[in-house]
Amino acid sequence: MIAPADNRGDGGGRENIRPEYSRFAGTDNPRHLRAIAALQRRPMPREHLDRAAGCSNGPDLVAELRRRGLEIPCMRVEDFDRDGERIRRGVYSLTERDRRKINRWLAQRGTGGING
Repeated sequence: MIAPADNRGDGGGRENIRPEYSRFAGTDNPRHLRAIAALQRRPMPREHLDRAAGCSNGPDLVAELRRRGLEIPCMRVEDFDRDGERIRRGVYSLTERDRRKINRWLAQRGTGGING
């Protein structure tokens, strides 16, 4: 899995992380919570995730969640833009491992759900 480097001052780029070995650290950030709740319902493209989370930079929001221990892969799917041009749209989803991490975090948090 690739995630943005924390320190861009040393040439930037990307670093490899292994979220399958890390725990989900949890979050109290309302945007994170809305994004997690939306992704628990269904996979969605960046534009839909932006709307559901109430943000304008879904990739950065996903990068934050990845740094907290989730995988959230982005699958590229064939699609067409508004001008009829062929594109490859990114669609975010939770893995089964992500779902287990979220459920474990929710159980430790003592709530029945994201909004609880």
